[in-house]
Amino acid sequence: MTSTASHPPAPAAASRPSAPPAVAVHNVHKAFRLPHQQYHTLKERVLHPFRSSTFDVLQAVDDVSFEIAEGEFFGIVGRNGSGKSTLLKCLAGIYDIDAGDLHVRGRLSPFIELGVGFNMDLTARDNVMINAIMLGLTRQQARARFDDIIAFAELEDFLDLKLKNYSSGMAVRLAFSVAIQVDAEVLLIDEVLAVGDAAFQDKCFKEFHRLKDEGRTILFVTHDMGAVQRFCDRAILIEKGRMVDLGDPATIARRYFELNFGHTVHRVAEERGGDRAAEIRDAWFESPGGERISEMAHGELCRVCMEVRFDEPIEDPVFGFTLRNDVGATIFAATTDLVHGPTGTFAAGETVVVRLEFRNWMVRSTYTVTPSIARAGVGADALDLRPDLAELVVHGGFFTGGVTNLPHAFEVSRA
Repeated sequence: MTSTASHPPAPAAASRPSAPPAVAVHNVHKAFRLPHQQYHTLKERVLHPFRSSTFDVLQAVDDVSFEIAEGEFFGIVGRNGSGKSTLLKCLAGIYDIDAGDLHVRGRLSPFIELGVGFNMDLTARDNVMINAIMLGLTRQQARARFDDIIAFAELEDFLDLKLKNYSSGMAVRLAFSVAIQVDAEVLLIDEVLAVGDAAFQDKCFKEFHRLKDEGRTILFVTHDMGAVQRFCDRAILIEKGRMVDLGDPATIARRYFELNFGHTVHRVAEERGGDRAAEIRDAWFESPGGERISEMAHGELCRVCMEVRFDEPIEDPVFGFTLRNDVGATIFAATTDLVHGPTGTFAAGETVVVRLEFRNWMVRSTYTVTPSIARAGVGADALDLRPDLAELVVHGGFFTGGVTNLPHAFEVSRA
């Protein structure tokens, strides 16, 4: 399979394998348009023909390049919304790319939406035959492999039960069992085993090893860093559609944890980033009485505040706070778009104070706050961000080894 769009010549990768790669991704871009105003019926479109047609652009995949050797077990990791599943769907041919080149050498089997072709009103017996043929097997091959498919799924006692009466786990087991019977050289696997029980997941991972031993190439999307280090030869880390790093699984897992636990709620390109249409002038912690504080006891009510001046008119800006501990791990983050909703329209020259109130269940340590403000929209790029602008020392409470000490109670009862 080859997908091509015109683009500037790609620079040569430093570590490309000498043999032709099984998968080659060069400078791939994929974006989605998200309209501000959506029509749900033809009547709405007729009654309101002049409504705004503006939209946000979500750059789901942004200039991603890598190559995968034949027989390699390759991990693709990233946080929710990072673009890794979109990239896999581009490779599978589900999405067309906007620019760049994709090359897959050999037959490809996507484990992305297992069971998409299942008919819930048919029995497992009928669905196995239909799906096996849809995935490329002949009728004779499907009949010959039928018993192996059912045995792997461990569903011998449910053959004549309609799929609408299956649990989600049973349906995934059946779909996976059918999919692995396809004679494909390249497998795309996108967290499809999340609902399977532990024993079945382990059974599937053993199957992955068998497929790898047969020389199959496997692309594996997951949040499980243990699985990445256990199975993958190499991996890439993706964030906001861009490739952050490519390397050995241990390095990528470490970068993934750094990204998750040291990340602020808005994205910036510089230490103090943003287009500066608004400026964060100050930030501080305060008591419920409104007094600025630099220390407080565990369990007390706390406020974190920022003062913002607008240098141009801004509509519904998103205010955010990120609290980090003394080792730089993010322990709490909040934005107004998740809780408060629209914040209003602010004129140039206007100054506002934003306060966030919470009960301080943090363990004794030193904490900093990073205030940020961003434009409304899916990108949430910062207008301004001030890393670690204010500091708070928390004392008291029990030290448990965790980052918080939440109110709790134990109950012990005899069975």
